[in-house]
Amino acid sequence: MAEILKVATEEFASKGLSGARIDAIAEATRTSKRMIYYYYGSKEGLYLAVLEESYRRMRQIESELNLQDLEPMQALRTLVEFTFDHHSSNEDYIRLVMNENIARGAYLTQSKTIRELNVPAIEAIRQLYERGVQQGVFRAGLDPVDIHASISALTFFNVSNKHTFGLIFKNRVKSDDAAAQRRASISDMVIRFVAA
Repeated sequence: MAEILKVATEEFASKGLSGARIDAIAEATRTSKRMIYYYYGSKEGLYLAVLEESYRRMRQIESELNLQDLEPMQALRTLVEFTFDHHSSNEDYIRLVMNENIARGAYLTQSKTIRELNVPAIEAIRQLYERGVQQGVFRAGLDPVDIHASISALTFFNVSNKHTFGLIFKNRVKSDDAAAQRRASISDMVIRFVAA
């Protein structure tokens, strides 16, 4: 199953739902279309399983950051840097999210688990934010979902728009130095936004 999801992730990320082929996934995994349909019901069922697994994997790794053991400022910086690194090294995840947004969330709305998968992420931000407010290092009145959205937006763009942005600005975004500077800049922006 893990191999099917891995290959299907690459297929859906590169070709989208409409362009992906179950035949190609079956061939690459040395299985049959019948077996894939048996486990996932349809191409759309496999696509939804891929989406859910992508979110589940990110949230699992996030939960291992142990943000509750860090001072609030360091916890927030760690979360931002993790998110930047995750997105940078998981382009398929970004493409899947982009494709699902083009579909206006049509398949994620069918998921019975997607909301539950994301509750711990928001709860972790809420807890670290509240600790920061109590310690006087974060300003009051912010919404954890808004903090999460800001982190996501700033880190997502670097992957989703890297080709167009890189072309316009002469591939500056492709160098390791530029990526490190961007990572630090995003961390600083989020910290300054939240700081008291």
